[in-house]
Amino acid sequence: MNSKKQLYFICFFLLLFVNIKIIAQENAFAGDTIIQKVILYKPVNKPKNYEFTAYNKLIITANPDLIEGRIDSIFVNKRKKKVLSEIDSSDYFFKKIISKQHLYQTEKISKFQVVNNHRKERILATKMAGFKEPIFEYFALQLQPFSFYDDKYSLVEKEYTSPISDKGIRKYNYAFLETTILENRKVYKVIFQPKQKSKTDQLEGILFVDAKKFSIAKIELKVSGLVQIKSSHDFRYDKQLDNWFPTKNNLSIKKGNSKAPIKILGETITFEGNDPKLNPKGKKYASDFVEIKSNTTYFEPRFNETPKIKHPDIAITISENAISKKESLWYNYFNDSTDVRSSTTYFSLDSLIQKRRYENKIKIGRKVLKGYYPVGFFDVDLRYIFRYNNYEGFRLGIGGVTNEKLSKNYKLEGYYVYGTKDGFFKGYIANSFRVDNHTETWLGFSYKDDVNEIASTSFEVDKRTFKIYDPRPFNISTFYNHVTWRGFVETKIIPKTESIWQISQSDIIPRFDYLYKLNDNLYKNFKTTLLTVSLQWNPFSKYMQTPNKTIEIDKNYPKFTFQFSKTIPKLWNNDFDFSKIDFRFDYQKKFNSNHKLMFLMEGGYAFGDVPITHVYNHSPNNLTKDKIIQRITFAGKDSFETMYYNEFFSNKYAFFQLEHQFPKFQISKKIKPVFSLVTKYGIGSLDNLERHLNLSFKTLEKGYMESGFELNQIYQGLGFVAFYRYGPNQLPDFEDNVAIKLSIKIDLGF
Repeated sequence: MNSKKQLYFICFFLLLFVNIKIIAQENAFAGDTIIQKVILYKPVNKPKNYEFTAYNKLIITANPDLIEGRIDSIFVNKRKKKVLSEIDSSDYFFKKIISKQHLYQTEKISKFQVVNNHRKERILATKMAGFKEPIFEYFALQLQPFSFYDDKYSLVEKEYTSPISDKGIRKYNYAFLETTILENRKVYKVIFQPKQKSKTDQLEGILFVDAKKFSIAKIELKVSGLVQIKSSHDFRYDKQLDNWFPTKNNLSIKKGNSKAPIKILGETITFEGNDPKLNPKGKKYASDFVEIKSNTTYFEPRFNETPKIKHPDIAITISENAISKKESLWYNYFNDSTDVRSSTTYFSLDSLIQKRRYENKIKIGRKVLKGYYPVGFFDVDLRYIFRYNNYEGFRLGIGGVTNEKLSKNYKLEGYYVYGTKDGFFKGYIANSFRVDNHTETWLGFSYKDDVNEIASTSFEVDKRTFKIYDPRPFNISTFYNHVTWRGFVETKIIPKTESIWQISQSDIIPRFDYLYKLNDNLYKNFKTTLLTVSLQWNPFSKYMQTPNKTIEIDKNYPKFTFQFSKTIPKLWNNDFDFSKIDFRFDYQKKFNSNHKLMFLMEGGYAFGDVPITHVYNHSPNNLTKDKIIQRITFAGKDSFETMYYNEFFSNKYAFFQLEHQFPKFQISKKIKPVFSLVTKYGIGSLDNLERHLNLSFKTLEKGYMESGFELNQIYQGLGFVAFYRYGPNQLPDFEDNVAIKLSIKIDLGF
């Protein structure tokens, strides 16, 4: 080839390269322009008021054609000879089962109402293989959204930045592919991909945009990473709406590329890992073939109406009637003769789950996670069997509450315990009646004879939590005895709240050397008559109404807790006139990178004639010992680890805690600790200090600060924490400011 021809070829390829680059730039420019117009027209294109019916079917299945289904012989080397160890027939039986049925399936028919972007779902009918009563928490799983016009796109319980949002413009690259026709309308195809590669899962796909309305006409998405997800949204052009409206959503979830096992769908499905160190022979697991499919079809849309939403604070409702099977209703909405494995799945799983009593085991498991074990009509409360503190010694006993087998509208609860060190029996008994099902309003009365930590802060509305080991009470030695009669009303009548309204009368006996001086009178023992209102408000959470109760299905933050207490002078021999106002602000934010930020603020003000039993102690958790090693005990929750017991008291206080929790990092297969950085600050003061006699302590006007780290769940829930005390209340000796503790945080996920 002569030099002239070579020059021609070079010029040709240069022109071709330049043209390709220009076309790519033009396509990118066109893609950005189209998406910007989609964002601009979102307020117009997103329907405001409408309702529709939806049918959803979720199956967990596998393609039997992809499974070899052979029986393998496994050999091991013994004395330089291969000896048959075992026969592996797992693939053979797995293929045999999956050829006849799905692994699992569930269906539901729902009526949706949307008014000014507020959506409510009413489940009309549901079938869940093997269960007479469905697992209600399943209906709260956010697998695939109905609308694509929100700024966040939630897919398989994870939020992604929507490509048609202002943040999406900064996050994704767009490119125009081509113009096509859907339902006789001109449509642009635009591809989008993340601008920056990340180790975490990322969203990408193709958007079909109406050339005239700049609304979404079809969507094809995928996520490749720890799991492989494909999501599609099909639309049709509705003449009444004069726009596109969803007709069908399809979702597919398969195993991705992860060395460690991945749990999804509320941690009920596990995909095994691909770590070659743990699986050097590359053996295929069943989860390598498993696919989760969710298909939703939309019917009977109605637009431009304002449907009346009953109980708008409840996002999902399901009645007793929806649980019973209605074959005619299922046939009207769905009759798929192509899926021959579905009917076999129901028959097989109904028999299997009933035979092995899985439904009963799940009910027991739920109660165990809350700290109860059911025995007939009585749920034994596991927290009363064994506990320990420095005052009572071993606290042994039994307690519990009657369950729905006795009655759904009446319950009797109580406990009876004995302290081996103080030698006293303590007890509690309460009975309550449900007066309204929807608001879960209970009216009750109780009697308690027990001990309590002095100056402890507690909210009556707080739910009891079960801990296999409750560390902080282990170290407490200063208690007061109280005999309390109480009348109460528990209710959720105010939307998105739980509240307790009560009146109580207590005889209080401090079990330590203490006198309270008031008007030249000295009180060792005293009586209080308290009127208390305690309220928990979760304005951003979502709730589900089931036939049995209301469930918080989506715990969103911030959450607010309020409590007001007031003594009633001259009623039932009340000795002191005082009031208490308490407040708590709880905020948590979890990021897609699995980092978590937690902020807690508490404050309280007790005013009037307040004895030491009813002020605030700032939750200390440090023993009065000289050496650090002597003070090694167990860390508490939201407590000052470097503050010594009975060191500070206040009648008004504020507490702040900021925690940054990092993702789990893997040291080995069994060791996956969670690392957190924590800072705590408290401030307070005490009025009428001279009234509190025989008890030596300090006040906290200058503030209290400690910071440190937590390394939790190192092995079997065990970990350790370390904190350092600094600021105005720092102690002279360095080691007195240091606290090293063990921690116990066991994940009881079910």
